[in-house]
Amino acid sequence: MSDAGSGGKSGRKAGGAKAGGAKAGGGGREGPHGLKVRVKTAGKRSVASTRWLERQLNDPYVARAKREGYRSRAAYKLIEIDDKYKLFKPGQRVVDLGAAPGGWSQVAARKVGVEAGRGRVVGIDLLDIEPIPGVVFEQLDFLSPEAPERLVAMLGGPADVVMSDMAANATGHKKTDHLKIMGLAETAIDFARQVLAPGGIFLAKVLQGGTESSLLADLKRDFATVRHVKPAASRADSAELYVLATGFRGRAKDDAQDSEETR
Repeated sequence: MSDAGSGGKSGRKAGGAKAGGAKAGGGGREGPHGLKVRVKTAGKRSVASTRWLERQLNDPYVARAKREGYRSRAAYKLIEIDDKYKLFKPGQRVVDLGAAPGGWSQVAARKVGVEAGRGRVVGIDLLDIEPIPGVVFEQLDFLSPEAPERLVAMLGGPADVVMSDMAANATGHKKTDHLKIMGLAETAIDFARQVLAPGGIFLAKVLQGGTESSLLADLKRDFATVRHVKPAASRADSAELYVLATGFRGRAKDDAQDSEETR
């Protein structure tokens, strides 16, 4: 992202890959016979970097993503959520907010059938990604003023699913990080309300920290069912959660009320 709070899996690291998700070819390997790999601290590598690398090398989802051709371990979070809650159907239109490095877009594209000419998946991120067959991608900060209009044009119709794995750059200050990611989620919700078809689905990452409850209450005004989910692929020691809202009721009632109030 252009700054710590501005958009996409664009915000997960300064503007790119899904949080915790290395590219499928980005260093994931298993130790011999499944043994844990330990990494020595090199001269210029910090202790934190060494720990991150060690965690990646020992992460079964990183290794699995490499084997199965997904660009990030985060793909399995979406797969697990879909397996349980059945988000995707052939022919749907899907928006991936903060698409880099592309793991979620890969999953959505396969689920809705874009390579067979069915459905549509559009993605946006401040970072560029390698092309994904059938996925329409724009390198653009989601928080830029022109982004919503551009995404609507790319979709070519109402969305069935709006999904966001966005996160701002971590500052190390838990309250600040929490507020930033919740701000991104709220912006994604505002966009979803504008583009979702009735019955549509919204999925976004949040962090545990208190304000996520108010976000759920806000979503319940417009969606039939709202819940927190934490897929197995989400690291157990992470404060990461996902908010899943299904059964979008549409904006007709609110729009009619707004029109009445302006008379």
